[in-house]
Amino acid sequence: MTNDPKFDRLHSELIARHDRHLYRRTRTTDSAQQPHMHIDGKPMLVFCSNDYLGLANHPDVIHAMQVAANTYGVGSGAAHLVSGHSRPHQQLEEALAAFTGRERALLFSTGYMANLGVANALLSSRNDVVYADRLNHASLVDAGLLSGAKLIRYPHNDTSSLGKRLLAQEEDNNVTQLILTDGVFSMDGDVAPVGKLAVMAREHDAWLMVDDAHGIGVLGKNGAGLLEAEGLGQSDVPILMGTLGKALGTAGAFVAGSHELIEYLIQTARTWIYTTAQPPAIAAATLTSLQLAQTEHWRREHLQALIRQFRLGASQLGLPLMPSDTPIQPILIGSSEQALLLSQQLAEAGILVTAIRPPTVPVDTARLRVTFSAAHSSADVDTLLAALETHFRP
Repeated sequence: MTNDPKFDRLHSELIARHDRHLYRRTRTTDSAQQPHMHIDGKPMLVFCSNDYLGLANHPDVIHAMQVAANTYGVGSGAAHLVSGHSRPHQQLEEALAAFTGRERALLFSTGYMANLGVANALLSSRNDVVYADRLNHASLVDAGLLSGAKLIRYPHNDTSSLGKRLLAQEEDNNVTQLILTDGVFSMDGDVAPVGKLAVMAREHDAWLMVDDAHGIGVLGKNGAGLLEAEGLGQSDVPILMGTLGKALGTAGAFVAGSHELIEYLIQTARTWIYTTAQPPAIAAATLTSLQLAQTEHWRREHLQALIRQFRLGASQLGLPLMPSDTPIQPILIGSSEQALLLSQQLAEAGILVTAIRPPTVPVDTARLRVTFSAAHSSADVDTLLAALETHFRP
């Protein structure tokens, strides 16, 4: 420990976090992303990955990345506007636009950067207003905060409350209003009322942006996400953000919308302009995973079967599940100490399920965030349920 007094506050905060059972630690993996992994030196059955379709270790995706790396190398070397925009980047943007039913798409290095980039590009005044669901992902919260606009957070999925807040704002044609919401909420697994939000945004002349990071690949007939499942197009939801590192199994993110929106972001989104483009090989690999997501419908069907199996078994065990039909199936514990203890007990039994604690979730709502992948088997779910029956104590 350093004797520098500047570090005293840091040391005290670390001790306090440990005492409140809020301390976080990394785990080290020695295998590919898949249900059965080798983590921290022991075999583990993993139920905390966002690899929903089981594509992160797909041989075709790996092969596509290797072939592209032989042609384009490892790094892109520069920002998109300099010399970093490769043919695979261009092809992927065109494929993502077609996939989501939008005119254009723009690649970002991460979903965090995409959310910050859009908000900062569209909002230019302290008089502008951001309306954000109370349970939005941290990247959307920070997008609103760092935009410099007025941030108004409305109760979770409460469109009535949002409507009152929209009406309370003075009519001013010079004020930009932006509604930000997750599509699938990452810690609860439920979905936003995007149809109602689209109507409200249109009535109040507000932008609507949906972060569908956990819906892309999983929801909709072809896996195009929550908006496809709800039958909503570009005119209903002008700004769609999706990530590539979850169901599509690679890395990065994109924003899809009209030609004018994408051109505007190219000119003004600082998190896109001033960063190195993702490796071309990642874009090439994503093209392959995108094709698999659209053609191998059995992945979504199997995933839904696993979710139904788990919810039925959990209900029979009396586990406090939250209302979710997505691969995110939280078990609400309440106490951070208890959630951490149960997670540790499962890990000792060879099953990895992360304990989610404040500030990621509200105080007294700590939970085990169980997530499923199409790569899981029915037997894997039975193993998880048996372990929960052994260790869970209400």
